[in-house]
Amino acid sequence: MLLAALAEGESTLTHLLLSDDTRHMIAALKDLGFELQLDEPGNQLRLIGRSGIIPSQQCRLHLGNAGTALRPLTAALCLSKTGTYQIDGEPRMRQRPIGELVDALRLMGAQITYGANEGYPPLHVTGNGLAGGQVTLGTTQSSQFITSLLMIGPYCEHDFFLRFDGDITSRSYVEMTISLMKIFGVDLECDQRLDEIKVPTSRYQAVTYDIEPDASSASYFLAAAAIIPSSRCTIQGLGKNSLQGDVGFADVLHQMGAGLLFGPDFITVMAPSGGQSLHGIDIDMNHMPDMAQTLAVVALFAQGPTIIRNVGNLRVKETDRMVALQIELTKLGANIVIDGDMIRIDPPVGNKIKPAAIDTYDDHRMAMSCAIAGLRSPEPGVIINDPTCVNKTFPGFFGYLDRLRNQ
Repeated sequence: MLLAALAEGESTLTHLLLSDDTRHMIAALKDLGFELQLDEPGNQLRLIGRSGIIPSQQCRLHLGNAGTALRPLTAALCLSKTGTYQIDGEPRMRQRPIGELVDALRLMGAQITYGANEGYPPLHVTGNGLAGGQVTLGTTQSSQFITSLLMIGPYCEHDFFLRFDGDITSRSYVEMTISLMKIFGVDLECDQRLDEIKVPTSRYQAVTYDIEPDASSASYFLAAAAIIPSSRCTIQGLGKNSLQGDVGFADVLHQMGAGLLFGPDFITVMAPSGGQSLHGIDIDMNHMPDMAQTLAVVALFAQGPTIIRNVGNLRVKETDRMVALQIELTKLGANIVIDGDMIRIDPPVGNKIKPAAIDTYDDHRMAMSCAIAGLRSPEPGVIINDPTCVNKTFPGFFGYLDRLRNQ
């Protein structure tokens, strides 16, 4: 949606996800003066881009806990030459760091001040335009910082060069950003290693774009197929041609022993056949950290321990997901050890989880991943406290889960 707003002309986005996060972005774009038309029944959005111009010169934005809205919008508002903006969110958003992004934007000429604690929202942005030039990043706390900088690059006064002095956090999400920018008509220059990315001064062009199904949301149903004996699940519209790195979660399940069919535009996961069981793995999940919770739940039903490495950035998500996993999976009978950026899951004896009431910490992924564990729980099952938190990204989640249960 932000790329469409920055583009020149009218874009049409189809198969739009309508969730709390996307509604925060839609409301923010309206408040900023962009002309848009939302067709809710048709899940379609028409939006007239202003070629890098922010129509409103003064605005207060409240973006809930939508980091995917707050961080890129912070960067986009810096393109304004004269506007003044205030950006805030829910209490948890005020605990989620943004200092690395602000520091980079300041190097490009942005005028940003903090409204409370240094390095965290709320923020005050005074329009000054962005010069571009070169910015070097170490290993960032979030790939959203990288995405935010890349997306506004074409509208800097000079070509923008983003260099990396360290590993790229959640690299697959950065690659997805680059692919989408190219779809909107901006050709970035980079090598396969992404040591440096050049974003030339340019303009996005309006497109009609059919949005892929959400691979992160699909993971819960693929996980369910892997842990329920004799079951299978097919996701249409996702496959080898997907822009999303999270489709790789199907390969992770395959490594654990699940069956897999991976076509150009579909994924099918099947429970292990022939009386076989899933088995634990040792895996680096830095490239798709949003899948770590789902994997941790699948690990409850595997033979042997599962070790998930290099996921320290889970601490700065909607909640501290490492601690949350330790507390809640322990309730289910697992033994969880956290060591630095690593989580080790030793499943319950005999993979028989205990009935439990799971706290979600207002984190949609805690609710959805632990709900999958409930499919293998004896009575009274797994109770999800505050199930409405799934509305952040997947309002219909429990309805879909119930449909599959009844088939």
